[in-house]
Amino acid sequence: MSKKISSLSCAVLSLGAIALHFPAQAENPLQDFNSADAMAQVTSVSQLTDVSPTDWAYEALRSLVERYGCIAGYPDRTFRGNRALSRYEFAAGLNACMQQIERLVAGGNGGVDEGDLATLRRLVGEFETELATLGARVDNIEGKVAFLEENQFSTTTKLAGEVSFTLAQAFGGSTQNFNSEAVLTSRVRLQLATSFTGKDVLFTRLTGGNLGTSFAGQTSTNEGRFAHDGQRDNDLTLDRLHYYFPVTENLRAFAMASLGGHHFYADTFNPGLEAGGGANGALSRFGERNPLYRLGLGGQGLGLRQQLGQNFEISAGYLARRGNVPGEGSGLFDGNYSAMGQLVFKPSNTFKLGFSYFKGHDPNINAGSAFNFGGTGTQLGNLNRQSLVNLGINDNSIGAVSTNSYGVQGQFDLSPKFSVRAWGGYTDATIEGVGSADIWNYAVAFAFPDLGKEGSLGAIIVGAEPHLTGLTGAPFTKADTPLHVEVSYKYPITDKISLTPGLIVLTAPNQDKSANDPIYIGTLRTTFSF
Repeated sequence: MSKKISSLSCAVLSLGAIALHFPAQAENPLQDFNSADAMAQVTSVSQLTDVSPTDWAYEALRSLVERYGCIAGYPDRTFRGNRALSRYEFAAGLNACMQQIERLVAGGNGGVDEGDLATLRRLVGEFETELATLGARVDNIEGKVAFLEENQFSTTTKLAGEVSFTLAQAFGGSTQNFNSEAVLTSRVRLQLATSFTGKDVLFTRLTGGNLGTSFAGQTSTNEGRFAHDGQRDNDLTLDRLHYYFPVTENLRAFAMASLGGHHFYADTFNPGLEAGGGANGALSRFGERNPLYRLGLGGQGLGLRQQLGQNFEISAGYLARRGNVPGEGSGLFDGNYSAMGQLVFKPSNTFKLGFSYFKGHDPNINAGSAFNFGGTGTQLGNLNRQSLVNLGINDNSIGAVSTNSYGVQGQFDLSPKFSVRAWGGYTDATIEGVGSADIWNYAVAFAFPDLGKEGSLGAIIVGAEPHLTGLTGAPFTKADTPLHVEVSYKYPITDKISLTPGLIVLTAPNQDKSANDPIYIGTLRTTFSF
């Protein structure tokens, strides 16, 4: 017993056994509210379900377990005695027994057999090298832990960053009549994720960049805008402040104080391409998700997500753009709002289908709370004031807008390297003083994960961004379908650096082929993640 190891060393040497009892904390607290309880110390060999009295190891296990309590099984209550054991694993188990017997010896040697002590001494001598090596590793770990504790940013907060450089140019035919130069733009995001209980997350994000509205100023449409645009003049802003927390085992709540969006709490059926406005997914805003999820984007509100058994899930939320403004016609309940309910059916791990409903209201589309699809769609599809006036509608007659929107979206993973996603959305809008409007959008997306290299993602997206198809009370005839075609390929240079070349084609900008030739937007995006 002269070769004693510190209590910390003993704990680390027994790490393999301890790890079997305590499951690792979920990387994302939002994804795991069902962590298994730690398995209690095995107190009888009969609790090890794959050991029977006929096994040669039964008596040895019974002696160790029942007399000294120093052997533990796996979480499924098996011992797995037929698995090969390394000398280091044996040394770790030996140390656990040695530690237990030392406690008994310190207490007066009660119940410790002299023969067992002799055997233990021989084993310590046999595995002296392994025990010493493990002890040295413990010393190294202690030093590294001390350094991390002294230099860590926070014990409760993780910092994640993303920097993107985007080289792009838009060009089209002669009738488009716009001048666009090649540009090199940038965007920076720093996000702090803080957990107070281990299952909740407070997101605080700072964003700065100079993409503006992409090429919307030249093309006169929100079609084809980049997913990660929006910031101007490299001003750094606090653009996201959200708190996610579990209410029950299967119910999660999402409080959004800044930059609220339905896509933050609801399933959008487009993993990999849906990047929440980041620079690692689809090239365009339209390519990220059904634009209906963008209704009310940027406001304040609350979202809920409830798991119903194995195959169903429901989500519901309420957002108020300008919900932080106390003036008349603003606030949480006297201004713009968007409420959503969604049902998801997932019969298997490779297929799921969702149905969503959105109810919205905009008091005055001439004000800052104007109805829109969050930077996607044609001018008429967004009920742009000037576009309505161009149809002959009296400017002063345009009033509040009330909407009912219906969406369906699905995902089918045919294989680990090929996935099909699709969505469709219809909005029935009533414009006070004008009439009713019909707005449609739809798309199909083909995703190719690990195409050519692990971590890569190829994508083809074909659809039509939100566009007006019918309007009563005004001289409007059904216009051209504004197809959106997007091809991209994200190639990882390293785990933290990726290149994404791609092309966006708009076949009928602003749903008018006669006035606008197709627009082509080529880009090369470089993304750094850390």
